[in-house]
Amino acid sequence: MPELPEVETVRRGLAPVMEGALIRQAELRRPDLRFPFPPAFSEALKDRRVVSLGRRAKYLLIDLEGGDVVIAHLGMSGSFRVEGPALQTEAPGDFHMPRSKDVRHDHVVFHLETPEGERRVVYNDPRRFGFMDLARRENLTAHAFFRDLGAEPTGNTLDADYIAAKFRGRQTPLKAALLDQKNIAGLGNIYVCEALWRAHLSPERLAGSLVTAAGKPKTELVVLTQAIREVIADAIAAGGSTLRDHIRADGSLGYFQHSFSVYDREKEPCRTPGCTGTIGRIVQSGRSTFHCAACQK
Repeated sequence: MPELPEVETVRRGLAPVMEGALIRQAELRRPDLRFPFPPAFSEALKDRRVVSLGRRAKYLLIDLEGGDVVIAHLGMSGSFRVEGPALQTEAPGDFHMPRSKDVRHDHVVFHLETPEGERRVVYNDPRRFGFMDLARRENLTAHAFFRDLGAEPTGNTLDADYIAAKFRGRQTPLKAALLDQKNIAGLGNIYVCEALWRAHLSPERLAGSLVTAAGKPKTELVVLTQAIREVIADAIAAGGSTLRDHIRADGSLGYFQHSFSVYDREKEPCRTPGCTGTIGRIVQSGRSTFHCAACQK
């Protein structure tokens, strides 16, 4: 599933085309994705201007004039691409993994009027685990998708004191606590593995062990907080990890997967300087966790 850096990459790719554009038509080629579209969804978007594109956790937010917001989630295999006259819809260069080009999976088409001419933003989703919804901007924080979300790993709210308050007294394994969206919004399996490796912390360690009896963060938690912020920033800068079907909006792929230190590197040497361990894989809550038992304690 695309994680926060992948969704941020999509947002940045779509913003230059969609922001300020007029949606002449929102063409729905089926009645549902993972969930049915909201009633009169297409009619609600007709002749509406896009004000801005945002993101909350793994959700793409398309703000419209008048205060409505389109909420889009990519699910497992969803992707956007931009089409139009004189536009190159295939980015140059080699692809790490091919994107879906089957028009049978083009489920939503936004027909846009932009200063550069007509454009189409196409949502393609072979597995149809993605979805779209419509909400009022003033009600967004109370929306079921957002009301329980924790702090963003890219914002100033996320610091060691914040995480200490969430982890205090918790007997949950550290990996599970970091994946809990009520604690930190947008973190997924890939980047949690990477952050724990950078901080040299075991994914099986109890979350509460990083907090003092007085509720203050231990030095290890300070290091982990910085590792989380850095790994997310590095992934966004590299364009997202682009595993499996995920693509950037211009059709190109991110390259952060080439610098993974633990994820999907089972039995390979640990990259920590001076460490002689190898990367192992364990299963936690049905998900693969990659770590080095020699240097992650």
